[in-house]
Amino acid sequence: MPVINFRYSDLCSLLGQMVPHDVLIERIPLIGADMHQTEGECEEMSVEFFPDRPDLFSVEGLARALRAFLGIEPGLKKYCVNDSDYAAAVDPSVLGVRPFFACAVVKDLEVSDDLIRSVMELQEKLHMTIGRKRSKLAIGIHDLDKVSPPFRYTAVRPDEISFVPLNHTERMDLKEILISHDKGKEYAHLLDGKEKYPIIFDRNGNVLSFPPIINGALTAVTAKTRNVFIDVTGNDRKAVKGALDIVTTALAERGGKIFKVNIEGYGHSPDLTETLSSLSMRKCNRFLGISLDKKGIEESVRKMGMNVSVSGDDVTVSVPSTRLDIMHKVDIFEDVAIGYGFERFGGPYSSIQTMGKSGKSTSISDKIRDIMIGLGFTEVTTLTLSNQEDEFEISGLPAKTSTCITNPITEDHTCLRSYLMPSLMKILRHNRHRDLPQKIFEVGFVSEEHLTVPHLCGMMTASKTPFTEIKSITDAVAREMNIEHGVSVCGYRTFVDGRGAFISLGNRNIGFFGEVSPEVVTDYGITHPVAMFEIDLSEIIGEKTGSLF
Repeated sequence: MPVINFRYSDLCSLLGQMVPHDVLIERIPLIGADMHQTEGECEEMSVEFFPDRPDLFSVEGLARALRAFLGIEPGLKKYCVNDSDYAAAVDPSVLGVRPFFACAVVKDLEVSDDLIRSVMELQEKLHMTIGRKRSKLAIGIHDLDKVSPPFRYTAVRPDEISFVPLNHTERMDLKEILISHDKGKEYAHLLDGKEKYPIIFDRNGNVLSFPPIINGALTAVTAKTRNVFIDVTGNDRKAVKGALDIVTTALAERGGKIFKVNIEGYGHSPDLTETLSSLSMRKCNRFLGISLDKKGIEESVRKMGMNVSVSGDDVTVSVPSTRLDIMHKVDIFEDVAIGYGFERFGGPYSSIQTMGKSGKSTSISDKIRDIMIGLGFTEVTTLTLSNQEDEFEISGLPAKTSTCITNPITEDHTCLRSYLMPSLMKILRHNRHRDLPQKIFEVGFVSEEHLTVPHLCGMMTASKTPFTEIKSITDAVAREMNIEHGVSVCGYRTFVDGRGAFISLGNRNIGFFGEVSPEVVTDYGITHPVAMFEIDLSEIIGEKTGSLF
């Protein structure tokens, strides 16, 4: 989780008053954080925040939240966004590369070491979290006085433009940066397959940034910087806007004045207008298990840096644009709980003694395990991830709708398994040099129509695995579980012709068993005959979205 580092005196300066160390150490964790390396009255402090609050990834954001939480300045902090003649244009050529762009100007800053350190940390933490290592968004902060607006965001060929990148002294074209510059090598994969690369120019053709890779050395922020231009580019409009608002307001907390930039065809940026969220006070109280009145709701919400109005049961909350974590009414409920104080929850212990017992699904699964162990099988647990080749092509089992992984790490794990049989076959493959016979089973989940369904699979390998033996085992399992089942011919190519059967419950097939065909056995790399059965337990347990574990 993100850790921010700051000086105690700098935090108090941003708070507008000195707050004792012990108060900060006690109260900061209550807004969703963990104190790091903070002992006694030390000047250097570290706080680890939950990743759902990117607005707190800087000492400036922390100070804003604490002013409300500690009652110094409760309610929504409003920032003045001044009109200006600053302008920018977005060329259509970027739409297939990094389509979204937002920017702002902040002037009259008093740049200090604390500010530079904080902004650099904030920028990097936003890149790593909501920016998904710059794939979703990238932020550039530039010395405005070294360039001339209007600005232009466009895409160019790799060898068309050259400039001096940050931390270098020689001009390089975009292709050279990706090959030679440290940041270029680290993030070059983000531009794989692109014929043109994104670039930000000023009026005179000076390069401000080559997003998402590196800024130009020309606009590097120093202790002499007073006015900055902020750009955010990316592939997600909401994330781009949110990151810009977080960085811009952090600089405003340092005394900077925010100015609009007119983006041709897109309106003004930044837009710090708050959004309104409506909820029921009754539902909020019921959800949290408390009984706050109008005043209690108002105090709790305002302590979380938001404005609120209450009319009867209706509550309307003004949510700042920096609060990217608030997406649902439940998120407001959580803020009410934090503002109310987690330390105030709870009550006396109940004097009524109760005794827990296993649920139906757990009892049945435990019984199944006892049955299988009694039949001489050994339990195994396999991965729920598999691949479509093992699941359907090699196994010979009918294809089902797979729950696939968008970006699989390996070719062996591309989807959730639809059967247990392929997973157990791979166990036998790994143990093919062990003594025979081998008898294994698993009670586990498979995916069916994107729902989790409990299955039982038993498998045996030996010098001979006759159909009659696996049938007797399947009948024994059904008998011990009091299942009145039927048997019919199964034509899956999984089985030797004429030696495979369906298991039916009423008019529904709930499983299959038989001798596995030699082709399937050898395709899995197994050298001895195999027999198996597999049963869908959802009909028995009565749960389609199984919860055996």
